[in-house]
Amino acid sequence: MATRETRHTIVAPHGVMIRAQEHLSEGPVDPTLPTVVLAHGWTMTHASWHPVIEILQNRYAVRCVTYDQPGHGESSPEADQPSVRDLGDVLKAVIDVLAPDGPLVLGGHSMGGMTIMAYAGRHPQELRSRVRGVTLVGTAASIEGRTPVPFERAIMAICSRAPRIAPGFLVPTPVQGRMMFGDGADPRDVTVAVRQVQQTKMPTIGKFFTALSEHDELESLELLGDVPTHILVGTKDRLTPVGQSRDLHARIPGSTLTELPDLGHMLTYEAREVVADALCESFPR
Repeated sequence: MATRETRHTIVAPHGVMIRAQEHLSEGPVDPTLPTVVLAHGWTMTHASWHPVIEILQNRYAVRCVTYDQPGHGESSPEADQPSVRDLGDVLKAVIDVLAPDGPLVLGGHSMGGMTIMAYAGRHPQELRSRVRGVTLVGTAASIEGRTPVPFERAIMAICSRAPRIAPGFLVPTPVQGRMMFGDGADPRDVTVAVRQVQQTKMPTIGKFFTALSEHDELESLELLGDVPTHILVGTKDRLTPVGQSRDLHARIPGSTLTELPDLGHMLTYEAREVVADALCESFPR
């Protein structure tokens, strides 16, 4: 089914200009369905959700909203050091403009999942009153205790201070692909995802690495127990390992956990059907 994409510019907190997209099927939207709002991960763009949106809109006449996180894609960066908690307010700003009323389903991949946790912590009443379901994909409430990638902090320190160096110069493209995907990934998906990383500005990569390192939304997790929450993780995820999703599952009352054998971090590509299924679980039957 063909889809239409309408672009918007939204002024978020701290004056950040957010590029957002409204995705519609060619026909009329089904008014009984919630609006699906999707938040992408670190060094990605809204386009990382395109494979999932295509599946959703082949099945349903559903309205989807995506956006580029601050400093990513076509959105302007934060003037100061960003925080994951502030990303919850960016998500609210997008919702206020593009989905100001009616039910919602939220999906977040990696840093996008952390964004939803921050949204829950900052806006618990809106979460309870409007959100019908949450899907958390390859994410964590805190990355403390994670085994770091070799030379990780040194690389990120260079990123923060070297705006003209390309990401591929510090981490070769094949290594980026292996870090992001499981061993059997479609090379076309790897190419598309790595290209998004390589188009992300180096200061954004470095500053958000610091934000992720300081991120701790453990206190927000119980709030997500107020809505159906689905957690998805690849067993070969090298960036947010499976143990972090198990911890989410243990801390979010009533949540479900799906572990996908041999898949990596980029489940919006590697397991697009499974991610779409999880989002659809909260649609009215």
